[in-house]
Amino acid sequence: MIGDIVGKGGRKTLQKLLPTIIKENQINFVIAQGENSAGGFGITKKTSKDFFDSGVDVITSGNHIWDKSDIFEDLDALNSKILRPNNYPKDKPGTGVFFNNELAVINLLGSVWMGKIDSPFDSINNILNELPNIPIFIDLHAEATSEKAALAWYLDGRISGLVGTHTHVATCDHKILPQGTAFVSDLGMVGAKNSILGFDKDASLSRFFNGERKRMLPIEKGEMIFNSVLIETDNTTKKTASISRIDEHTII
Repeated sequence: MIGDIVGKGGRKTLQKLLPTIIKENQINFVIAQGENSAGGFGITKKTSKDFFDSGVDVITSGNHIWDKSDIFEDLDALNSKILRPNNYPKDKPGTGVFFNNELAVINLLGSVWMGKIDSPFDSINNILNELPNIPIFIDLHAEATSEKAALAWYLDGRISGLVGTHTHVATCDHKILPQGTAFVSDLGMVGAKNSILGFDKDASLSRFFNGERKRMLPIEKGEMIFNSVLIETDNTTKKTASISRIDEHTII
């Protein structure tokens, strides 16, 4: 499961590193967080194609999913592999659940400091009750670490793994909870190392010093980081056998 991929630099890093990572680790399924892939805000048909061509199987998203309208048609496609958080209103395009015969992916948005949104705790039981007995993975796109940890503990033993996204800062707290659910507070990002969350530093500095809201631009070249975790599940129990970080660097 791969952290927030930021802009063109992040996409190029994904294209360069992911095929080798898949081969070397014999990875069967790849989930990537894509809501920052198009100029740092949203997803487009083109950026999603870059993901799939690189080896990604399902793209999750977050609060920026609505920033680029040309992806809405793909969100509404039958059994779409591009997800939006499932706890958005049902009249929004798309769904937050993907599943096949092998596994399920659920995309949720946190309710703390993320705007007006239904709590991810409210509907998760109904979602799980409708899924077959297969490994289930959740991307909780949320600001508050406590909310991510709380949902993971609540679902321990009922899902294979829950990962946090959104902060762009990789955490080293990856672990398997007592009943077999993998958890990490935040996957991190795929983007520029010498940046502020993958974006040019000057825009952020202007906001903090004088309140000037300059356009946030992702850094496209230079040293890039690739943050992810690898989760291995037991075929019989559907619980996690291991979770480890895969963090790489490269130059674009």
